[in-house]
Amino acid sequence: MPPPTRVSQREYQALAELRYAIRKFQAFSAEAARSFDIEPQQHQLLLAIKGLPRQQRPTIGTVAERLQLQHHSTVELVKRSVARGLLVRFEGETDHREVLLGITPLGERLLAKLSLAHKKELRSAAPVLVDALAEIVGTSKRRSMRAPVSSVAARSIQ
Repeated sequence: MPPPTRVSQREYQALAELRYAIRKFQAFSAEAARSFDIEPQQHQLLLAIKGLPRQQRPTIGTVAERLQLQHHSTVELVKRSVARGLLVRFEGETDHREVLLGITPLGERLLAKLSLAHKKELRSAAPVLVDALAEIVGTSKRRSMRAPVSSVAARSIQ
């Protein structure tokens, strides 16, 4: 089937609704981070490190990619996070030039609290997000929007 060549009014509305819901979530996320006295980007940095797939190492380059930041911006963010006591830097075991990042106990506690608050917020925003995405990608509501469970995730559920 050829790709659609026009955007319907309903799709424009769904795109606008999706962007609005994302903006609201981002505003919530920034305010939540500030309420714990950390920068929103520090929260995102902690989450990026904690949520890395097992095969990826927590290097500056990796988190820069995950955060869509320039390398030098990520270096500065890491410096501020280390100074705040959220992260530690350590060298790689085989390549001592490699700088790896680890989350401190303080960073772990803050990330856990923020993640619980974010899960709660996402539960309330989910219907709008799912409906908008379903309209945009042309799937039937909710059931078909679920991503297939990977074999790794399926094993961990069992």
